[in-house]
Amino acid sequence: MKPLGNPAVRLLAVRSLRAHRKAWAAVFAAVTVTSALFGALALAAGSAGLGHARVERYAAAPVVVAGDQAVRWTTKPWGGETETQSAGLTERVRIPAATVDVVRAVPGVRAAVPDHTFVVRESGAGGPSDPRAYTGRSWEAARLAPYRLIDGREPRTAGEAVLGSGAGARVGDTVAGRKVVGLADGPATLYVTAAEARRLAGQPGSVDAVGVLADPGVPVDTLHARVRAALDRAGLKDTASGQPLRALTGDGRGGAEHLAAAPARMELLQLLAAVSGTVVLVAVLVLASLVAQALQQRAGERELLLSVGATPRQIRVAAGREVTRVAGLAALCGAVAAVPVFLGLWSALRARTGVVPDGLELPSPPWLFAASLLVAAVVVGITRLVVLFAARRPGRPGKGGVRRVVGIALVLLGVASAVTAAAQGGEAAAAAAGAATVTLVAGCAVLGPWIAGAAMKALDLPFRRLGGAPGRLTAAGASAHSRRLGAALVPVVLVTAFALVQLSAGTTMGRAADEQARAATTADLALSGTTAERVRRLPGVDAATDVLRSTVVLARTEAGAPRLDRLPVLGVDAAGLAGTLDPGVVAGDLAGLARTGTVAVGADMADALDARPGSTVDLRLGDGTPKRLRVVAVYERSLALGEFLLPKAELAPHMSDPYPARVLASTEKPGSGSSVVPERVTPPGAELNGIVSAVIVSAIGGLTLLSVLSTLTLIGAGRRGELQLLGQVGASAGQLRRMLGLEAGFLTATGLLVGVVVAALPLTAFAWSLTGGLPYLPPEQAALIAGTVVVTVVAGVFLPSRRQRA
Repeated sequence: MKPLGNPAVRLLAVRSLRAHRKAWAAVFAAVTVTSALFGALALAAGSAGLGHARVERYAAAPVVVAGDQAVRWTTKPWGGETETQSAGLTERVRIPAATVDVVRAVPGVRAAVPDHTFVVRESGAGGPSDPRAYTGRSWEAARLAPYRLIDGREPRTAGEAVLGSGAGARVGDTVAGRKVVGLADGPATLYVTAAEARRLAGQPGSVDAVGVLADPGVPVDTLHARVRAALDRAGLKDTASGQPLRALTGDGRGGAEHLAAAPARMELLQLLAAVSGTVVLVAVLVLASLVAQALQQRAGERELLLSVGATPRQIRVAAGREVTRVAGLAALCGAVAAVPVFLGLWSALRARTGVVPDGLELPSPPWLFAASLLVAAVVVGITRLVVLFAARRPGRPGKGGVRRVVGIALVLLGVASAVTAAAQGGEAAAAAAGAATVTLVAGCAVLGPWIAGAAMKALDLPFRRLGGAPGRLTAAGASAHSRRLGAALVPVVLVTAFALVQLSAGTTMGRAADEQARAATTADLALSGTTAERVRRLPGVDAATDVLRSTVVLARTEAGAPRLDRLPVLGVDAAGLAGTLDPGVVAGDLAGLARTGTVAVGADMADALDARPGSTVDLRLGDGTPKRLRVVAVYERSLALGEFLLPKAELAPHMSDPYPARVLASTEKPGSGSSVVPERVTPPGAELNGIVSAVIVSAIGGLTLLSVLSTLTLIGAGRRGELQLLGQVGASAGQLRRMLGLEAGFLTATGLLVGVVVAALPLTAFAWSLTGGLPYLPPEQAALIAGTVVVTVVAGVFLPSRRQRA
């Protein structure tokens, strides 16, 4: 026969696509969901990449001179090139007050306005325990916005203030002990005289920033270049880490206002990058399973074409054309659906107060939405790539030995990753556990037919003896079609393992941290809006400690690679810890925290740093100030209290607002039980991480459930002739239903069992490494996973056969 040419290949692809519409419908649905998920992630990453801090109070200043709100560390990893890592700082990096005079002398500068920010408090409606806080500034800095008077006059003495109209006060009111003599437009900011602002800021010889106003006609670029040159000539450095000062323009000026915006943006980008890797791996597994099953059902058709002269390459090309037509349209539908998914995610983030830091802008310009079309093209390419492997050497049986070796190798690699997770801690343990899960699932996908065959061998005798005719039919069908059974088993294992790992990791850590927080909080009272010094004066109070919350940056290497970690820390009064806070000391003495220059370290971090009482730890405080601190104690409750405890006197001078987050107190006559609600530290961006992860996990879970349903539907569609033949030789409708029920039960039980085993290895390693215990999943969540799998499998098994019988 004359070999088929390109026109024949096109005709073959078109006719085959029409003949197998139901088979390709499952692939269409999976590609649509994958494209929508990829597109939404791409749009989110693009928006985060374009993100910046909002410019508000420096809007009228074309140039702002400020400190560098990032710390950098340059080192050389094992056998690599020199790398520089950076981490954002959440506390104000101040600059020398001499900067004002340097900038004022620059040609073209009309005014150089120093800015001091601070927080003032007054009792609210609930009394001293219900304080109202106002951001304070000098009145001269108001013109940098500019904010103008709308009533009254400017402050002239220390007891007078102008209040932003957003506070809802009136001229003549008293706010925070000051008489309101004027109202300004803008937010609820308290403006005082320049001298009073310097005093309240409590940082003599430094300012927060300098706003630069230009002479008329001076371009921004020219002004920026002149200011930059003047700063370089003066050799001015910030007052914390000694880094050169920055001259900010455009959107960069917002970074000097909203300190948390830049770190949150980087955390969001890192989170999206991490989940994107998981999405890609899951999507490839899902698409590979569906495409392979769709092509496998046409083995007889391919054999016929080969027997009449078609070449393997022509059949692969025809299959590729089919998939391109299906995947192309599906990917476009997914690209369109990605837009509302992305907008819904961003809306959910903005709706939750405090999740996205105030001042972080996440823009979505119209041209950004074209990214979803690019992603759609990538998804089509991935699907075509899957076809190359699924349809290679058609008509010939695959090399089972090679496949078995690859599967076993993947399983062993997954076990090795789980062991690695057990030997590490922190993010390294989480990353190793995630890699172990994906590798083990991939190994199970390759070994699917053998796993199904082994499980069926164990159940063969019970099925044949106890299941009657339906049981014998189930056993015989499983023995004859182990590859088909394995293909049905893989998505069940995937959804079970993925759901268990994603849910259990968070609940395990949360439960352990809550238990530690309850054990660590021994105080009888917890108060806010006050200080330990005031609380100690109250009758009946035995001890009290301030609890300050800030962050530090730790530079270290992990597996030879340099990294900078921004970690939450607490500042405490050593003298007030007895009876209020018990970190669970395992070495040393917390009394050493009475002196500055000291630190207590969590046990896991101490092991990682090889630290013990008497050794030193190098940290950068929240404003970037480097400190070498002597370790005085090692404690075990670090999940609740963070990895480091510092003296309050060490931490407070380096905080933008050194006011206690709360005060813990013990009384001379404690009650029968403490009513204090335990609080635990949370890593920076934890709530943002939780919301984004929940959305992505839900989407991936939906994709894997769709994979289960689609795969079983494909298999059911391909069994039309088998079920008809069984009916013709005497099998009743009831027997066929019981046979399908046994198959559904087998798939559910085996898939759940293998999925639990696959998830248990990395989860146990992860939990043991970080909590010293076993993984935990609330019973209701476990029941939800099992119930969802059962419903999906039953629907996938029975619905196709029901349509066929009808």
